[in-house]
Amino acid sequence: MEENKITLDNLEKGTDNPAFSDLGEESLYEECGGPCGESKEKRRGEGKGRFSSYCRKALQPASKAKRFCKAHAKVLRMIILGLLGVAYLCYFIAACWLNFQRALALVVMTAVVVFFICWSLFKKHCGAKVLLLLSPIWKCFQKSWLWLKWLLWVALLGGLIVWLALDTSRNPEQLISLAGFCFLVLFLFACSKHHGAVSWRAVFWGLGLEFLFGLFILRTTPGIQAFQWLGDQIQFFLGYTTAGSSFVFGNTLIEEVFAFQTLPIVVFFSCVMSILYYLGVMQWLIVKISWLLQVSMGTTATETLSVAGNIFVGQTEAPLLIRPYLADMTLSEIHAVMTGGFSTIAGSVMGAYISFGIDAASLIAASVMAAPCALAMSKLIYPEVEESKFKGKESIRLSSGEEQNILEAASNGAAASVGLVANIAANLIAFLAVLEFINAALRWFGEMVDIEGLSFQVICSYVLMPVAFLMGADWADSPLVAELLGIKIFLNEFVAYQQLATYKKNRLSGLEEWDGSRKQWISERAESIATFALCGFANLSSIGIMLGGLASMVPQRKGDLASVVLRALLTGICVSMLNACLAGLLHVPTEVGDCVTFLSTTNFSSTTYTTYMCCKQLFASSVRQNGTLSFTGAWAGLAESTWCLAQCCGHYNHTTC
Repeated sequence: MEENKITLDNLEKGTDNPAFSDLGEESLYEECGGPCGESKEKRRGEGKGRFSSYCRKALQPASKAKRFCKAHAKVLRMIILGLLGVAYLCYFIAACWLNFQRALALVVMTAVVVFFICWSLFKKHCGAKVLLLLSPIWKCFQKSWLWLKWLLWVALLGGLIVWLALDTSRNPEQLISLAGFCFLVLFLFACSKHHGAVSWRAVFWGLGLEFLFGLFILRTTPGIQAFQWLGDQIQFFLGYTTAGSSFVFGNTLIEEVFAFQTLPIVVFFSCVMSILYYLGVMQWLIVKISWLLQVSMGTTATETLSVAGNIFVGQTEAPLLIRPYLADMTLSEIHAVMTGGFSTIAGSVMGAYISFGIDAASLIAASVMAAPCALAMSKLIYPEVEESKFKGKESIRLSSGEEQNILEAASNGAAASVGLVANIAANLIAFLAVLEFINAALRWFGEMVDIEGLSFQVICSYVLMPVAFLMGADWADSPLVAELLGIKIFLNEFVAYQQLATYKKNRLSGLEEWDGSRKQWISERAESIATFALCGFANLSSIGIMLGGLASMVPQRKGDLASVVLRALLTGICVSMLNACLAGLLHVPTEVGDCVTFLSTTNFSSTTYTTYMCCKQLFASSVRQNGTLSFTGAWAGLAESTWCLAQCCGHYNHTTC
């Protein structure tokens, strides 16, 4: 290869690369001692093998650690949980030590979690032994149950009659709500599909549980405080929606435009519910509630789970919990599933109603009370006459989401709400436009016969006025409550709650009750009754949603679904009304307080409901005779009386002024 050496001389003239010349190829072949490609492949394979062995050696500690963790997974889990428990205990003690009043909510939540953990451990390790010890007592109880059952019923009925007599003696108007409750139950029995097959155990237990829930929530101090606290926390929690919506839409839009103010709450709530489903919190709650209903009422596991799920989710989401069993359910069970959907509202739209200003505690109470009542009335109007495949079956498997992690659950929940938000917005635009068109048409027809101001709301106020009165609303408030009922049944509850929020805002702002012949707001009692009566998806537009949702899950049963949907709708409407009757029966009027002190110290630059009521009391106490003004009652002889009257006259019209 002497002649192919590169020198400065041939570098200037240019030279060929010996590797690409014939001579170069031959010499390279000879030097390699064979095909160089084969040797390169071998060397490459050897390099790969050495690299793999290096990787294996480097990963050996990690592999050993993985095998160790698998072998001692239980112990490691206990150690981690123990460390977390100790850390939380230190945090809990520090929080209580620094400010126990501030940490009270933490104490309650911790106590609830500890109770259920202890109960779970007790059932797992000692449940069988305790049942074995109690078996003789249980056998004795079963032998005595025949006469003990009647004794218990008589005692409960007697106690209820005595309580009602004592309670309604102070507020006789509560008897109207009681009469309305009884009338609605008898009406549903008259509409029953099979009168002789009614399971009275399910009916009485369902109504009894509804009454007990209502009594605890609306009358007892712990119940009132607990649900008021829960409602306040939900309102506070929903406030976090502003962080996201203001970033996307800007502060101006979310303060002034309804769509950007309310509808983002649906997105946020849907996202949170999806996360809770992924974590198993919702399934746990639903199972506990359904167990209570199933044991007491004797209903099957499938229908009970679906109705319990409706407390938290909507009419098409709750049946997804029992989707594998829908094909084999009886008509009575399908009717119960539909009734549960029509009788309650979804947690996502509940957040929107709370943002309107509707009382959060009342909405939560209405959803909880509706579950046992829906099951009871469903079994009254469509009793079971078939043999259920799920009777006595306890191990119903709850379906869960397919998300792989909590971020995917949050994303799916937010994405799923887009359709719901669009549906709400589209329905509001369509229904309000249709309502305005109907009112214009009715006004035109009314003017032909000299009837002024005829509208859909006016017709509803007259047609449904007796129903509103039977639920417990005052006769003066009944037309407005009936109007809200008509909007809810024939349009939807979203529009009705918007109107109720307007009435509530007017009352809290201290506006006069009457503006000429038009009532500007309804009483606090009527507000409470209307809140419960509107809490449900039972309206004509929901029929299509219900049929579409269930038919997509069990397309082979479209005929069965269509045959029971109207009865379920009627039952759902009556369930909401029964809840409203119970709210009227258990309502306690709010005391105004000492009006003399309030008006003497208040700032009259703005008005409130208390200002209006106290001024109304002052007007009633003032007497003008022969041009001389005097006062009676608590206002007699007070120097502030004349000044307070002058201030009240500046805001409200009265003959004394």
